[in-house]
Amino acid sequence: MDSDIQILDKRLSVKDCTTYVQDNGAGGHVIFIGTVRDLTKGKKVLKLNFEAYIPMAIKEMEKICNRISSQWPEILKISIHHRVGTLDIGEIPVIIAVSAAHRIKAFEACQYAIDTLKETVPIWKKEFFDDGEVWVAAHP
Repeated sequence: MDSDIQILDKRLSVKDCTTYVQDNGAGGHVIFIGTVRDLTKGKKVLKLNFEAYIPMAIKEMEKICNRISSQWPEILKISIHHRVGTLDIGEIPVIIAVSAAHRIKAFEACQYAIDTLKETVPIWKKEFFDDGEVWVAAHP
């Protein structure tokens, strides 16, 4: 399985991720696009700021790809891009694109990738509200 892992401080490109996972052997392509929403727990969000310990974050993202390769050998390619820095409402902090011979495996691998990323990758976010700000781990 081929993988493309990036942590960027500029706008993420859905096209870059989907182009990377294109494969003539793929019958299914699944793309997860995370966006900054305007409400958290009933509070209006103004913006978010993401920070990461990049060397460790890349290693953890590589582990995710390795586990996917082992658990779903049908996966052909995966692209995981995460953004750091300040993002406004509607902007994209994370994109995961997966291609596989069959759609069900692509869905399973994509869900595993985002769920595991949020649990294990050292990325943190700060939420900004009208009445203050709070650091929140990007994982529970």
